Amino acid sequence: MRVLRVFGLLLLLAAMGGGFLLYRLESPYQGFQGAVFVDLPRGTATSSMATILAKAGVVRNRWDFLLARLSRPGHRLQAGEYRFEHAASARGVFDRVARGDIFFLPLVVPEGRNLYEIGAALEGLGLFPASRFIAAARDPAMIRDLDPDAPTLEGYLYPNSYKLSRHSTPESVCRLMTGRFREVWRSLKSPAGVHETVTMASLVEKEGKLAAERPRIAAVFLNRMRIGMKLDCDPTTIYAAILDNRYRGTIHRSDLDSDNPYNTYRHTGLPPGPIANPGMASIQAVLHSELTDVLYFVLRPDGSGAHEFNSSSAAHAAAADRYRRGLPKVR
Repeated sequence: MRVLRVFGLLLLLAAMGGGFLLYRLESPYQGFQGAVFVDLPRGTATSSMATILAKAGVVRNRWDFLLARLSRPGHRLQAGEYRFEHAASARGVFDRVARGDIFFLPLVVPEGRNLYEIGAALEGLGLFPASRFIAAARDPAMIRDLDPDAPTLEGYLYPNSYKLSRHSTPESVCRLMTGRFREVWRSLKSPAGVHETVTMASLVEKEGKLAAERPRIAAVFLNRMRIGMKLDCDPTTIYAAILDNRYRGTIHRSDLDSDNPYNTYRHTGLPPGPIANPGMASIQAVLHSELTDVLYFVLRPDGSGAHEFNSSSAAHAAAADRYRRGLPKVR
């Protein structure tokens, strides 16, 4: 009988101990105010992670996190920066680190954005002033091996969705974006010159809102270059005005007459470099342009974004007149 009592007592103590451990694992805890960021560097041991999390007030003490580790065998913890805003159990914290729910700032760069617009987006995320990114992107050193003639990183800041840490620098963002461009360019396995291709693709990107039209728009520019005809590309004139700090949303006659080398109304051939950062579709449009003799295009007045293409100046003039007549009258 005495043995049974001792055995029963031991079972009771074990149950109480198990319940206590379960409580420590599952009960929420918050030892911080507001939100706290915790950086778990690559190569940090689990015991060190436990200490870091305890010091930040994310778990009650390091032993709770280590206990959670024992309850989750086989899970690999992920290094990175984590943001904690609410009370969480030790097991919940462990699960987040095991999943790798790393805090990041989302940067979405659509096709056709220029480096100034990207700088503004980064400033909007609160990372750093746009001027710092612009200064970094004006240095072409990162892409010089691929394009020795690149005046800046414009054209090579590949449009994509990026996950940035709070510790990102202008240089690290440029490195990330140009690195993505390198991957894309290598995947094309094209013998074409990267400078001419990307510069032309940036013009096509800005002119062609409809992907299906881009190979034909590329053909227009290539045909014009072949016969020594000016490209007369409005987006290059806008970019020139941006560089001269004079663009306010409208092209003026003075912009068309500007001697800026990016102004293709004044200078024959391609501008010195890209005027935006083109996506894959526009790059492909240049590499696989349409076989046609068209030399002109103008928007259709129906608001669809589609263009009318022509081979003669007379037909183009008529199309341009139809476009002007189809525009809403300004009162």
